[in-house]
Amino acid sequence: MSVINSLFGRPLRSSDELTERLGAAAGIPVFGLDALSSAAYGPEAALALLVPLSVVGISYIVPITICIVILMTIVYLSYRQTIEAYPQGGGSYTVAGQNLGPFAGLLAATALMIDYVLTAAVGISAGVGALVSAIPKFQPHTLLICLVILVLITLVNLRGSRETGVVFMIPTYLFLSSLGAVILAGIGKSIMSGGHPTPVEPPAALPAATAAVSLWILLKAFASGCTAMTGVEAVSNGVTAFREPVVQTARRTLTTVIVLLAMMLLGIAYLCRAYQIGATEPGPGYQSVLSQLTAAVVGRNLFYLITIGSVLLVLSFSANTAFADFPRLCRLIAQDGYLPVPLAERGRRLVYAWGITTLALLCGALLIFFDGVTDRLIPLYAVGAFLAFTLSQAGMVEHWRRKDGSRMHIFLNALGALATGATVVIVTITKFVSGAWITTVLIPLIMIMMFSIRRHYERLRTQISQAATLDVTDRTAPIVVMPMMEWTKVSRAGLQFAFKICSEVYVVHVSTGNADKEFLDNWHKDVEGPARQAGLRMPQLKILKSPYRFVIGPIVDYVLELEGKNPGRQIAVIIPELVEKHWYHNFLHNQRATWLKAALLMKGNRRIVIINVPWYVDD
Repeated sequence: MSVINSLFGRPLRSSDELTERLGAAAGIPVFGLDALSSAAYGPEAALALLVPLSVVGISYIVPITICIVILMTIVYLSYRQTIEAYPQGGGSYTVAGQNLGPFAGLLAATALMIDYVLTAAVGISAGVGALVSAIPKFQPHTLLICLVILVLITLVNLRGSRETGVVFMIPTYLFLSSLGAVILAGIGKSIMSGGHPTPVEPPAALPAATAAVSLWILLKAFASGCTAMTGVEAVSNGVTAFREPVVQTARRTLTTVIVLLAMMLLGIAYLCRAYQIGATEPGPGYQSVLSQLTAAVVGRNLFYLITIGSVLLVLSFSANTAFADFPRLCRLIAQDGYLPVPLAERGRRLVYAWGITTLALLCGALLIFFDGVTDRLIPLYAVGAFLAFTLSQAGMVEHWRRKDGSRMHIFLNALGALATGATVVIVTITKFVSGAWITTVLIPLIMIMMFSIRRHYERLRTQISQAATLDVTDRTAPIVVMPMMEWTKVSRAGLQFAFKICSEVYVVHVSTGNADKEFLDNWHKDVEGPARQAGLRMPQLKILKSPYRFVIGPIVDYVLELEGKNPGRQIAVIIPELVEKHWYHNFLHNQRATWLKAALLMKGNRRIVIINVPWYVDD
């Protein structure tokens, strides 16, 4: 088995696509991990903004969480309708584009693309944050661990959707069961103690209050806590990945994800208030909220390690939701001509490998820039997600209005648009200075890039489409040019092919040293002699002096000069090339042929044709 097959699996036929589709059980790890794992950092993000209020601030985490769950329920009901109305997938991009116009569709797509990159980065960094909480000695290696996890997730996703679902099922359900057990045990202890449970291990001490309660602080906490809602649109974007009946399977998956997430958010908020658990500052002594909560309920024992280990895995693997949806979103945009065409092509395992690779590179750059610290990434988060939510809901309102949908359908989507639209304003204002400005700047820049790509494809289509019928009148042979550094079996194969095309052959030799005499001797003996005996037109030898040992430039200049002197004639440049049997042997050669082809393609025109003559090396 080759190294490629070992890493990515054997290639799949196009007919294998149905076997790669997911059921609800596998769909939750693939499309629901982002939403479910946000229970680990959403409440903490809100509590971090309540730190200046000390004990008083913790009392507000429950009402803030209730508001977030209500908003999430509205969005959930709306996305159930989106799945039914658009079973071909596409989510916000498709809904907004088809109902509000291309600009709105691209705005939603851009917001989602930014959100997916941040989803991957935040998920991985939050997972490593959980690891650092449990094992502080790993803190100096935070960024390295983040990048290793990113590489592993990328490799798993390149192996295909079905294998991804199987790999992530165990940690997902371990996370749900272990954290669920902690929440149930904590609530039970709280009820039995009258709402004031005694922690097995006391949480970190809360700092003294440095501010009074204000609407501004509460709005900022709500905006940060809304990061727990990112990922709820993932199922609607990837509907086509589910098994038949597609709509029912996708809606069942979405419902399960939302119910589980709501229960975890409310349970964590309640226990944080009951056990007086707040957020701690990043750095030495940092403890995540879930680490403090688990230790307070069950202590630091084997179950604590299992729970925190599952949190680490699920947070890290939550990036998989972005890896599942980002390539599918890019495919739709590329099919409409707003992104490069390769993003719409499926790879060897029926996944969109270019999209997966692009996301991995962007996520890696983001992790390196922010040193893999979650708190530095959170301020950039949620703006894109809620902007996409808003455009999707507004698009659904227009969809139902045109389709004469029921008033209830229109009302739910209109309510969703208003609620998420208001949240966009709140999140943007409250997070603007701390990082949201980056997202607001990136969105128009990416949209400008998309429109530029579309214009390029339109210009290209105009130039190459509507070709005239085949012209068989002009069959003038081209002028043949062949570079030759020395007389070898490789150059011999190229020259023999040149004579088959045309009798007018120009051989170009670049003189860079003292080997010219040997070359000329071989030329007179092995080329001119046989050509004269066969009665062929003698190939013209052009020796170009290059005192600075440049080879590529003089050849390109000569070809361009010859093309200029012969208007109406094509110039066929024959490039003999040595082909090794093993790819790693290519590093032993200077690859001059490859560079020459690249230079001719960049500087040439339609009258200059490049012909490769390979010469294969035997074992």
